[in-house]
Amino acid sequence: MSLNDARLNDARLNDARRFRAVAWDIDGTLIDSEPLHHRALLTICGELGADLSDLPDQAFCGTHIRDVWKILRPRLPESTVEAEWIAAINRFYVENRAELMLLPGAVATIRTLAGRGVAQACVSNSSRRVVDANIDALGIADKLAFSISLDDVEHGKPNPEPYARACARLGLPPDQVVAVEDSLAGARAARAAGLHVIGYGSAAFDDIDHAIEAIDQVLALFPPA
Repeated sequence: MSLNDARLNDARLNDARRFRAVAWDIDGTLIDSEPLHHRALLTICGELGADLSDLPDQAFCGTHIRDVWKILRPRLPESTVEAEWIAAINRFYVENRAELMLLPGAVATIRTLAGRGVAQACVSNSSRRVVDANIDALGIADKLAFSISLDDVEHGKPNPEPYARACARLGLPPDQVVAVEDSLAGARAARAAGLHVIGYGSAAFDDIDHAIEAIDQVLALFPPA
């Protein structure tokens, strides 16, 4: 189902008005961060003597860093310490955040929703340092109620914990919260937590409520009062 040409009829408008908040994924949804994530990974692993140039650019899209570590551990020197490896990758990312590209319509959509009184939060599989760097690059901190990073939960996406925690902090039942995701892992996490799930972009999704091709299409679910 698409919101592409959504001239919502009266029934859908009434349905839309039950939604009260948006839980945004960040990487690949609001900001084009995958190239920098990938470069950070290759650079730090290269400094350790591990050549990962065979990995495709989107090798770990939607995968949190703890699982990336588990996957790559056999290719790293035995002396590599997980916490130090993650810290080095995050440091590289933060130091080079000026390279980040904001995705079209993301900031304008968030600001429009804020003007309509819609509560908003970011729910990410990235570390706290990376989440804060992304929010800073977007310039949306003043429009968010809060953000949830991988450091704030025991289990990242596709586990439902991040989205369940977001709903609890918003003080809303999951079916009143819209999750916007660009990865299958994220969409599955939101679905398992009971949110209304929007799949953004060209990736293949299963079990979602809507698919959109432009971020501002989310506005159709939050009509002006």
